[in-house]
Amino acid sequence: MENNNSMLNIDDQSIQNLIFTFRGKQVMIDRDLAELYQVQTKRLNEQVKRNIERFPIEFCFQLNEDEKNELVANCDRFDILKHSSSHPYVFTEQGIAMLSAVLRSDIAIRVSIKIINTFVKMRHFLNANALVLERLDRVELKQLETDQQLDRVLNYISSNMEVKQNIFFDGQIFDAFSFIVEIVKKAKNNLILIDNYVDVSTLNILCKKNSGIYVHIYTAGKGSLTDKDVELFNSQYPKLTVKIISGFHDRFIIIDDTEIYLLGASIKDAGKKSFGIVKIESKDIIRGLIEKVSKMNDE
Repeated sequence: MENNNSMLNIDDQSIQNLIFTFRGKQVMIDRDLAELYQVQTKRLNEQVKRNIERFPIEFCFQLNEDEKNELVANCDRFDILKHSSSHPYVFTEQGIAMLSAVLRSDIAIRVSIKIINTFVKMRHFLNANALVLERLDRVELKQLETDQQLDRVLNYISSNMEVKQNIFFDGQIFDAFSFIVEIVKKAKNNLILIDNYVDVSTLNILCKKNSGIYVHIYTAGKGSLTDKDVELFNSQYPKLTVKIISGFHDRFIIIDDTEIYLLGASIKDAGKKSFGIVKIESKDIIRGLIEKVSKMNDE
């Protein structure tokens, strides 16, 4: 009974941290759900297979190899899957509701209700259209000086960015692509992209830049971009440089060292996933971020 109570006391933020986006859908991983429901992952998936007619692809699907690798790369607790031939199953909000029916336990019902309520709150938050940055104390923003303070504010913005400026939902490929191209075309001198996942799709957007604009990509190298890709790009749209760095989790586009956009997904995924784009207004944050990039460039 004590264990049940501890599971039911899990807060919304903890549940939100277990929600991922794959194929444009917000989902939870079978292993995380099994832990919440206090059952083995094997048993959870067995119950799904026994009731497979209740779990169409809109409710549940299995990650492919690339999706599994993305999950492992973004979440250390799934390292066990790195060299495994097993591919996790993931469940949408509807699938989670159905799970409580097939597992037939009080804890599954109650935990499922908490999870679904969290999904609902996230949707309401997304649609609230509140201006998050206005809630920050402007006086405190002006006093930001250290990287630690800067990171704290950026993390706050990142966690609430859905309600600021522009949101693109799954399938809005043209709208998202066009909007990012508009940002890229604003550059008059140089453009900096900070994005841990870059590939040829990224270059297909960056090639829309104005002629003579220098592009610098800072990445953790988790994408599929090759030296040959960079060479081919530079043969037509000079000049592009790519530097492998660590230290950034979020994605940014910096225009002419004066204008910064925070992106909720890699630009290669424009329109493939639901994500937001936030224009950072604070001059203190802009200055601090550019200084941080400059320091990493000198390393």
